[in-house]
Amino acid sequence: MSTNDRFEKLFNNELSGEEAEAFLIELYNKPEDENDIAICANIMRSHSIKLPMPVELQDKIIDIVGTGGDKSGSYNISSASSLILASLGCFVAKHGNRGVTSKAGSADVLETLGINLNLTPASQIKMLQEVGFCFSFAQNHHPSMKHIMPIRKSIPHRTIFNLLGPLTSPAGAKKYLLGLFSKDYIEKVALALVELDTISAYVVSSEDGMDEISLSANTHFAYVGDKNISYGEINPELYGFKKVPSHLVAGGDADTNANIIRDIFNKKEMGAKRDILVLNASFALFTEGSARDLQEAIYMVESTIDSGKASRHLEKIISLSQKL
Repeated sequence: MSTNDRFEKLFNNELSGEEAEAFLIELYNKPEDENDIAICANIMRSHSIKLPMPVELQDKIIDIVGTGGDKSGSYNISSASSLILASLGCFVAKHGNRGVTSKAGSADVLETLGINLNLTPASQIKMLQEVGFCFSFAQNHHPSMKHIMPIRKSIPHRTIFNLLGPLTSPAGAKKYLLGLFSKDYIEKVALALVELDTISAYVVSSEDGMDEISLSANTHFAYVGDKNISYGEINPELYGFKKVPSHLVAGGDADTNANIIRDIFNKKEMGAKRDILVLNASFALFTEGSARDLQEAIYMVESTIDSGKASRHLEKIISLSQKL
């Protein structure tokens, strides 16, 4: 039976627990290649509860997302970057969940900031149209994971699902800043993104193990654009940022991380925590297409923070989410 058939049966709950476990372990031992990742991502997407995306937004949506599992202890940089891009007029459909390997996942910190997570797909579209941001809470969009999760948890090592989460946006995002827990998977995920008709994406993983662009070390990347892939490293010093010890961008629980984001947006935090946000948000903005190059992107990101626009826009996002 093909990988496609077995994964379809897994999502249809047509495999026994033992068969499902054996299949996931077999994929891990193979290990998974870009075709497996693309096939499984497509099937997982097909079984998700999708957003009724208007045609005019389909090619504009970006997701800024990481696999997690990097054990870096950083605050929620991807979530903060998503809010920054929304304040700059982009359309960001953030896909995420509660923390599993961290003290605070994207759902935890956004909820603590005051954003209502439990919106219908139609209300999420309204959020996108009016404030350029929505949050697709993974547990509300992937019902098949309810029977798969116990099987996944019974396996003592990672499974293909550690790679699939960022690739299965219910919004059908075609642009990504996508962080991985290990640079070993950059090429495979980039090749899978090409198969998944991605418009543009940076796939990143840092030398110090972050699923973000790091300030503490160089970050390996693959850039996907026009069905082509280029590879390289990002040195933060080349963009005017100082390399700093990783503990300077550390976060904590949801309250701590929400306060960090608010302090950056309110210009109370001007150090490394702000710098790593500016760096990541700038690469996301360039990927999204609103900036011609990285220097323009950095200027735009710094300006939306310094002018107070990012802070004001966050309040609009919170207010609308609570009304819907």
